[in-house]
This record gives sequence, C-alpha cells and structure tokens, in this order.
Amino acid sequence: MRTQQLYEPYAFQVETLDEMPELMPNKHFFELVYILSGTGRHCINQHTFDYGANHMFLITPQDCSRIDIASTTTFFILRFSNIYLKTNALTLENIRRLEFILQNANHKPGCILKNLADKQLIRPMIEGIIRESVNQDLYDREIIHQLVNSIILLVARNIAKYLPEKVDANSEEKIQDIIGYIQQHIYEPEALRTAAIAQHFGMSENYLGKYFKKHCNETLQSYTANYKLTLIEHRLRHSDRRINEIVHELGFNDESHLNKFFKQKKGVSPRQYRLELQNAAGHPS
Repeated sequence: MRTQQLYEPYAFQVETLDEMPELMPNKHFFELVYILSGTGRHCINQHTFDYGANHMFLITPQDCSRIDIASTTTFFILRFSNIYLKTNALTLENIRRLEFILQNANHKPGCILKNLADKQLIRPMIEGIIRESVNQDLYDREIIHQLVNSIILLVARNIAKYLPEKVDANSEEKIQDIIGYIQQHIYEPEALRTAAIAQHFGMSENYLGKYFKKHCNETLQSYTANYKLTLIEHRLRHSDRRINEIVHELGFNDESHLNKFFKQKKGVSPRQYRLELQNAAGHPS
C-alpha cells in the first residue's frame, strides 16, 4: 500500500498482495482498511489480531502498523488527507463524524465494525465504489461521494456504540448518551451549558454533575474542555486552518480566548504548537 499524494479529502485503491512490501512511514494520512478477501495478521502499536474477509481497521499517522499476509489478500484502502478542504466531497456533518472516529477509535487491534448488520452493509458499498470507478458511467463521481459518506456514517455509528476509554461495558446507557451528546454538540457553546444538558436529559444540574463524575472520573466541564482540546490539536496537526477559523468554528470569543485556553492545557500557543509539529516533521516554516 503505497503512500500517494491526495488532491481531494479522500482517495481509495484496491491492492491484491501475496506479501507486504516495505512500508513507508505514514505521516500524512489516516486510512480505513477493509479486507475484501484473504487472511493474515495485523500488528498495531504492539498489539496483534488475525484478520479475515470483511474486517475493517483504522490506521492513523501516529500508529505503528505492520501487516503480515498469510494468504493472498485483497485490500480496499480508503485514505483521507486534509478533510478540511473546501469541497463538496465531504459534508460538514461527515467531517465532524471523521473527527469523532479519530478521537474515539482507540487504535487497539481488532475490527472496528462491531455490528454484524453494518458489516453486511459496508461490503456492497465498497463493491459499489470499485464498480463505479471502473465503469466511469454517468454520475459515477457523485455516487462514489455518496457511498463514501455512507461508509463514514456507518463506521461512526459502530464506534459510538463502544466509546472505549470513558465508559465500559457495565456503564449505564445514559452516560454513553450524555457523552455522545457532548461530542455531537461540541461546536455549539449554548448546547454545552450544564443547564442545557441537564434539561435535555431530564436531570437537575447538581445530579448531572455528580452522575457524570461518578461514571467518568472527571467533571463534565473537564471532559468537555479536553474533548475540545483534542479537536483543536487535530486541526493544528492535520490541516492548514488559520487560528481565527478555529476560533470561529469551536465557539471561542476571540483569538486571545483560544490562545489562553490552549496555553493553559499545552503550555504553548497554538501557533507555537503547529510550528513545533512542522519542525519535527522536517518542514520548518
């Protein structure tokens, strides 16, 4: 699976391999890899799992990933680069779903499709993308866009069902709903007020605070701030969004407000953080 330059938010390819060629470090993309056929073993961040047909896994630029092929494997790779490009290829809602996937997929081994019915839905969509790209018939580009957006939606739904680190299998369903609500409304400051969340879930503000702390081991305000921080970091790391654009999108009062928030959390300003990332990648500005 060769790294390639992307000129849209996503690209896809199909490769059939008997053995995996030497891989270049993935510094720029994150990938949804779907197994159309074949078997093998995937090692990610020093964890391994056996893969087979209809498995899908996520690989991010930060992951250490290796694939050992046992039997001839056909991979479908849906690769994303700058999902913030101003294009109609991805809807705003699905850009935010991609962020949700990145923030909540814990990058441990295993197929990220937990729902059997969704597994059965994903394969025809992928086969449809391949068929449209080969046939190049009328409206093929628009159909491919629709199928990619549908895949994003299904993956996000599967990940939403097992928010990995904040709640466990024994947690009440309501705490999962509250976390989902916060992530869904992270761009809407008014909807994130304690009073608004309490009203939405039919709780008193005092009970909501205690309930959240009990199940998540941190306060509601702390969780919201930390989640917002991850979204800022993601933009600084994976996009060329200007600071004032991030200010507007994430509901800060002004650039000074964002700078103060970020520096309190990370010890550096957003601009300095981005500069350090560029220098570390060997691309000093």
